[in-house]
Amino acid sequence: MAGRINDDDVKAVRDAVPIDAVVSDYLQLRNAGGGNLKGLCPFHDEKSPSFQVSPSKGLYHCFGCQAGGDTLDFVMKIDHLSFSEAVERLAAQAGITLRYEEGGYTAGTSGRGERIRLVEAHKAAAQFYVDQLQGPEAEIGRKFLAERGFDQAAAAHFGVGYSPAGWDHLTRFLRGRGFSDKELILSGLAQDSRSGKPIDRFRGRLMWPIRDITGEVVGFGARKLREDDNGPKYLNTPETPIYRKSQVLYGIDLAKKEIARTSRAVVVEGYTDVMACHLAGVTTAIATCGTAFGGDHIKILRRLLMDNATAEVIFTFDGDAAGQKAALRAFEDDQKFAAETSIAITPGGMDPCDLRLAEGEAAVSTLVESRTPLFEFAMRHIVSRHNLENPAGRAAALDEAAPIVAKIKNIAIQHESAVQLAGMLGILDEQFVVKRVAQQAMWARERGNRPQQQGGAGGRAPRPGYETGRPAPAAPSSGPALNLRSPAHRTERELLKLALQRPELVSPAFDAYGVDEFTAPPYAMVRQAVQDAGGAAAGGDDYLARVRSAAPNDTVRALVTELAVEAIHAKTVDEAYAGVQLVQVRLRAVDRRVHEIQGTMARMGSHAPAEQLAAVQEELWVLQQYGQRLRNRGAEGL
Repeated sequence: MAGRINDDDVKAVRDAVPIDAVVSDYLQLRNAGGGNLKGLCPFHDEKSPSFQVSPSKGLYHCFGCQAGGDTLDFVMKIDHLSFSEAVERLAAQAGITLRYEEGGYTAGTSGRGERIRLVEAHKAAAQFYVDQLQGPEAEIGRKFLAERGFDQAAAAHFGVGYSPAGWDHLTRFLRGRGFSDKELILSGLAQDSRSGKPIDRFRGRLMWPIRDITGEVVGFGARKLREDDNGPKYLNTPETPIYRKSQVLYGIDLAKKEIARTSRAVVVEGYTDVMACHLAGVTTAIATCGTAFGGDHIKILRRLLMDNATAEVIFTFDGDAAGQKAALRAFEDDQKFAAETSIAITPGGMDPCDLRLAEGEAAVSTLVESRTPLFEFAMRHIVSRHNLENPAGRAAALDEAAPIVAKIKNIAIQHESAVQLAGMLGILDEQFVVKRVAQQAMWARERGNRPQQQGGAGGRAPRPGYETGRPAPAAPSSGPALNLRSPAHRTERELLKLALQRPELVSPAFDAYGVDEFTAPPYAMVRQAVQDAGGAAAGGDDYLARVRSAAPNDTVRALVTELAVEAIHAKTVDEAYAGVQLVQVRLRAVDRRVHEIQGTMARMGSHAPAEQLAAVQEELWVLQQYGQRLRNRGAEGL
């Protein structure tokens, strides 16, 4: 086994890969001011972005769920990696060769993390399949692609390949690359045979690599080509440690930047549909991998769309019964989006791939632009099932459709849709329908299911703890409670933020402050961590890393990260502002000590020994003079 990774190499990896570049592979980041970036937290559901990244400090922190740390912490948490696996992944990305304390340079592979090994196996397999597509046996695969309008350049762009029809071509290839039979079975690239030896899972099929949002190959989709193949039309990688079909979207690696830029995503049904859309200029197209579009897929898109009120998710479905059923199932998840959801019904039962082939690339773009709001589609579908020629049929249709309209997030659109519903039903009294929809919306609110409003009247309710622009304090389970309404705690927090973010502004005075000058226990522990890390005056490129390492536990470490990322509450952060915070914290400490001494003198009374009383009185006089100097001269009096 390889040993512990050299500390200098770990530092080199941290420094080489900017945290914003890593995080932006998973979510859209926007300017948060003060040099920070913000986005929707990938670790918990939220409507407003409370996840902040500080590129200059190499740290992230979520003020909603309190997750935080550096680049390695982020990779470990989001991809469920060990520390060494995270270092190895980022090192490979940065082109850094790692040294191991007990094993020299990484000459072997036995010490590599499981996930890293499985990803490497898939990367090698993807290239193997691409190479095989050029061989004589793959003629049937090239013909399949050509018949669907995809040339060699298109196949190369999407990494399409071919799996040979033999039993163990890939297995033997990967063994030659150093992968064990156990790794091949675990990866889903091979499977056990009756003889007990592993054989290729995919044989004689056209292969699409399925990549995660970072672009790493984690699985494959395989299309049947021959009549004598008794398997399903499409065969996907089974569930593995790196592949969960409910958590991946085909094409997301190619589409993510355009989805974030345009605030639009187009959801299609298959691999060839994604290819057709991208080649037709609809480069925001993505597809699920052998499963229905669900909650985990929505989370991926929401992080890219950032719940922009003007964002849109467009579903494309065939116009047949199955397509309509899929559209209605998608509408059930509409409330999980802040974005508007729409549907584009392909004409004549054609999917986007067939449409491009039959009518050209412009037809695909036209299909997407001619979409219909998903709630309108659902409303029309419900109305079509009822007999509108008699009052009973119209009443039944209204009873079923009104709750659908009441779910519309935008109040203005909800009202217009209620009027539209009245027209569909042939009910002349539009206000009757409008009131019915409003009643349904009120009932939903009373059940606690009020739809989030977008933009207009009402807006979104503020999140707890953000009314004053400050993050909510950590839950009691995460450490001692903080009272941010306390002037003392607020000032201590500001001073610690300055000490972590701008140590040059508070040094060397800060390092002379005692831990007991911080009245909030969590802040006192952060002050101790700064002291144990060598003090604020020591500074240096690895200053924050030293403070985080000196923290006694994860709770204090998380608070250090939070304070290092949180914005300082001043328009101008300079020595004058820093001086005010230094003075306020010191002055409160002086006043507390003065109060203690006065209490001591009262308890001593007039019968106390003269020498002892004189010593106490002298300390009191010195403190009172020092306090007055601070009030008169500010930071100059420290």
